[in-house]
Amino acid sequence: MNWRSGLVLALLVATLLFGWSAWNNRKKPSANAANAAQSDYIMHDFEMVALDKEGKESVTLRAPEMHRTAADQTYTVTTPLFLVPDKSGAHMEVRSKTAWVAAKGEKAELRDDVVGNSPPGVGVPSTFKTSRLDIFPDQNLASTDQQVVLTRPGMSQQGTGFEINSQTQQYKFKSKVSSRYVPKSAQ
Repeated sequence: MNWRSGLVLALLVATLLFGWSAWNNRKKPSANAANAAQSDYIMHDFEMVALDKEGKESVTLRAPEMHRTAADQTYTVTTPLFLVPDKSGAHMEVRSKTAWVAAKGEKAELRDDVVGNSPPGVGVPSTFKTSRLDIFPDQNLASTDQQVVLTRPGMSQQGTGFEINSQTQQYKFKSKVSSRYVPKSAQ
């Protein structure tokens, strides 16, 4: 073996050792960071019914897509429809572009273009619109600190901060409330 063959062999071994060392010492992404945003499952075109402690319907959720985040077991929902029952079993409908639901379902945060409609055929039909709404199924409560516009036949109200009891359909504005009444004769 001549000196050139020995040099080539030594360089080849050095290159392999350097490559192996670089591979083992590379910066590896942490498993927690990779799993934090990763969904452990995705549901498509589903309906989910949550029950209260007595086994009665607390809230129903329908949506085209829901992702469960593996790290904290919360849910991200695309274009959800929440059906919230009142004491007679009629459902208030609440829609939004997106929603986040807590791991145990105790809170749902609806975001972007939230629209709520009173149960059909129960009392005076009303619709409210806001940018964000928090639903607390166990407390039969929905609330926001954002601006809300509520419309009913012949009346429009708006204010900042809003709360509605899903069982009684009673609502209240918290501040900066203004109302506009339009009699039927003017319509």
